[in-house]
Amino acid sequence: MLRKTTAVVVTLVALLAAGRLVTPADRAGVRGQLAFLRSELDAGAAEQAQGLFPEGYLFMYALYGLAQVSRGRDAADPSSQLREARWALSRLETPAGRGPFSADLTPAYGVFYQGWTNWLRGGILSLRPDPALQRDFEASSAALAAAFDASSSPYLAAYPGQAWPVDSTVAIASLRLHDKLLPPRYAGTVQRWLTGVRQRLDPATGLQPHTVDLETGAPASVARGTSQSIIQRFLVDIDPGFAREQYLRFRSQFVVRPLRLGPAVREYPVGMDGPGDVDSGPLPLGVSLSATAVTLGAAAVAGDRGLARSLASYGELVGVPFSTPWTKRYAAGALPIGDAFVAWSKTARPWVAAAQVPPPPVITPWWRLPFVALLALVVLLAWLPLARWAAARSAGPWPESVGPAAARSAGAGSVGAGSAAARSAGVGSDSAGSAGVGSVGVGLAAAGSAGVGLAAAGSAGVGLAAEGSVGACSVGAGGDEADAGGGQADHEGGRAGPEESDEPVGPLGVAADHGDEEAAGHEDRGDQHPERQHLP
Repeated sequence: MLRKTTAVVVTLVALLAAGRLVTPADRAGVRGQLAFLRSELDAGAAEQAQGLFPEGYLFMYALYGLAQVSRGRDAADPSSQLREARWALSRLETPAGRGPFSADLTPAYGVFYQGWTNWLRGGILSLRPDPALQRDFEASSAALAAAFDASSSPYLAAYPGQAWPVDSTVAIASLRLHDKLLPPRYAGTVQRWLTGVRQRLDPATGLQPHTVDLETGAPASVARGTSQSIIQRFLVDIDPGFAREQYLRFRSQFVVRPLRLGPAVREYPVGMDGPGDVDSGPLPLGVSLSATAVTLGAAAVAGDRGLARSLASYGELVGVPFSTPWTKRYAAGALPIGDAFVAWSKTARPWVAAAQVPPPPVITPWWRLPFVALLALVVLLAWLPLARWAAARSAGPWPESVGPAAARSAGAGSVGAGSAAARSAGVGSDSAGSAGVGSVGVGLAAAGSAGVGLAAAGSAGVGLAAEGSVGACSVGAGGDEADAGGGQADHEGGRAGPEESDEPVGPLGVAADHGDEEAAGHEDRGDQHPERQHLP
């Protein structure tokens, strides 16, 4: 019973996994994710995320608010999404939201804080006009533009003495959003920024570097997946042409299929390895799970629907989602900030640029085939022990005497010399005379006989003698045997074997005294066996 239950459970899990691989991306599940995130935020998830890395608090509220804005842009009435996004922004504008950042930076609290909050303000404003919010959006946009115009580097500081290109990319995108929603003011700032970026690309990859020198903007480290996945998400709304060039470079150097399975994103370019950090997390096979989740959104805004769908499907498998009628979470909700990134990525769409023309595909739907084959193998292995056990049961109980089957060997109708030789050795098998034609003995597998009574050469597990027996056919399932040559029957189908009787058992499972009885002449006991009906 336990074997069958285990096999059924494994089969159901495999079917569920296969379904997640081949079904379209679950955009409807975002609503459940956001419901889960709201409950987690109310319970202090942002404060807990802050304990994991410096921007945890801001990311929790910013990503939640941005995902709500994206849902609101598709809604006929965005009132509920607007309310939630405003609530998230209000949490970012508190001392707790600004706490990790320095007010002495230019702009105040640094480009990381100003860039993400300004992007969220613009998103909320795109759902519904709000004069007070518009004034805040204009003021923060002006402060960002002034800081970029005054800098000799395209990259502003996020923390004292430290700059990451990804943070400035988000801030510049917010200026482009300003010029879409309000009278344009910052086209010159954006173009100067793009010129500076092109002059300072990472020479190893041709992409924006991960970190730079604060004063000059010169690359300080190679491009990395965690920052590139966010850069590619925002670059489309800054300059679609430059974004396409950068996205194709990123995809060719970071998107891989480890072990020839599903798509994933490396933290370092192909051919290069390095340590992980709080942003990337652990790097199994060089893959960053956080970069992989965010690249789902980057692929979507780049028009790369094939890669976006594949990443979403793969995430539904390896992310182990758990759903209720009201909520959805990944990895049992152990890391809510991961759910925030996934929800933000699943709602991705350009906010400034038009929908992009799909790039040449980098992956085909056939990537799922090895996974489906692997799942099928797991199911087969789960059922195999049960099938073998059932086959053994179908062979019936072992005979009291493994005695002569020489009559079945090569069509002989009487006990031949080979059987006598076998009995004289005390083994009770059909050796010597059977000539390796599949005799049914004590587990000998001559000429393809597969275990005890298992049918060889294509028989369906009903105890048929193996390949090559001439005129011999034993039916183990019902306990009846017939000798085609007119020989005598071996045993009664329902009687216990030696392991079930009180008789001492010798080697190979044969009753210890049975060899003597056989030596006395098995023919003398013929009248103790009822007549068997011969098979036609």
